[in-house]
Amino acid sequence: MQRDEIELDSQPIFEIGQKVRVKKLIKNDGTFPGREIGEVLAKIGDVGYVSSIGTFLQAYYIYAVHFLETGYIIGCRKRELESAEEKHESNAPNE
Repeated sequence: MQRDEIELDSQPIFEIGQKVRVKKLIKNDGTFPGREIGEVLAKIGDVGYVSSIGTFLQAYYIYAVHFLETGYIIGCRKRELESAEEKHESNAPNE
């Protein structure tokens, strides 16, 4: 995977309203107000919903994820998230 990949050259991976799960521990890097730098904001496995999609450095999508359990809305990169809906999309019996 290239480090200098321009995500904005393609459509966002996640959609507004989509249920997502955190793949990496997310700590406050100083951009989350009211919490100490280094404080854990979301743990691996936490589930939230994409509330908006923005961009960063004209290269990356930032997904604002609303975590209902904590009430936090945290900006996440695609590498930090995975769909939490995939495993439940198909209810058809295996053929």
